[in-house]
Amino acid sequence: MTVKVKPHKLNSFEFTKSIGELILITENFHDPLDVAGNVYKLKLENERVRVFEVTFKPGDKAAMHHHPDHVVYVLMGGKMRLTSMGKTDVLNLADGDAIFLHAQLHEAENIGQSTLELVVVELKK
Repeated sequence: MTVKVKPHKLNSFEFTKSIGELILITENFHDPLDVAGNVYKLKLENERVRVFEVTFKPGDKAAMHHHPDHVVYVLMGGKMRLTSMGKTDVLNLADGDAIFLHAQLHEAENIGQSTLELVVVELKK
């Protein structure tokens, strides 16, 4: 089933798309490389995964961005604030932690005193 939506402007682009296409467009506008390049560095991409090296110095923030289902592996731990869909969580991440997160839009900020180093693996379908 295709549901049409009214034309909208998003970042100066006009579009009329089905809901599925609209979701893809929204995800593209929230790619971590585009909006959080201050902390995300792409290390590998293929048809199955995208792998990022992510470094948050104290006070660093990653603007609102989207990930499909993904795994986070903590190289160097610290304290992070994660805000998604109006809910804010404070995560105390320890060296060696591994976390699975479902697809989501979120923003993240290092609210601790140490540098956080992560490996983020996005899973493609």
